[in-house]
Amino acid sequence: MALNTPLSALDVVRDAPVIPVIVLHKVEHAAPMARALLAGGIRMLEVTLRSPAALACIEAIARDVPGAVVGAGTVRSASDARSASAAGARFLVSPGLTAAVAQASRDVQLPLLPGVATASEIMQAQAEGLQVLKFFPALQAGGLAMLQAWQGPFGDVLFCPTGGIHAGNAPDFLALRNVACVGGSWLVSQDALDQGDWARITALARAAVGLQ
Repeated sequence: MALNTPLSALDVVRDAPVIPVIVLHKVEHAAPMARALLAGGIRMLEVTLRSPAALACIEAIARDVPGAVVGAGTVRSASDARSASAAGARFLVSPGLTAAVAQASRDVQLPLLPGVATASEIMQAQAEGLQVLKFFPALQAGGLAMLQAWQGPFGDVLFCPTGGIHAGNAPDFLALRNVACVGGSWLVSQDALDQGDWARITALARAAVGLQ
């Protein structure tokens, strides 16, 4: 996959075993954090729209760290999708799915990983033409047992479970045939960001790549 070509949802979820779910409050953390993850072998980075600095952080990574592929998480509206695209996001991740968000992702021509937690939501996503989905919140919504149950009726769907995933339980999820990768916040802690401990982030990224 060339970094300057359009991405598909499959490109995003198959690049590494873990997509880091990142909350950034300071723009100056964005580029060094992205470089640290990249050094550990993780290049798909989900920067969540959970802070006033999020869009500026996405813009900084897109501009200053060309090897990284930055996406926007917590996309809840068409406006979020448009703003993320304008900032340089290459993919979108949402906690749920609405027709407006699905249409906005098509309008800005970015792949969308929408959150689902029920069979009906999976069917709604498929009706929008989406086959690669975020299972969220994974542990609270049924965890491994739910994903195993979905292998029958939804054998054509791939999932990225997110929510309650950590280094200890990630291998169990990754072992399922309908799981392409997992999303997790453990790679980039607020403590590591505050301390500028980029080596710790690189080490955690390297370990995450080894989960495959």
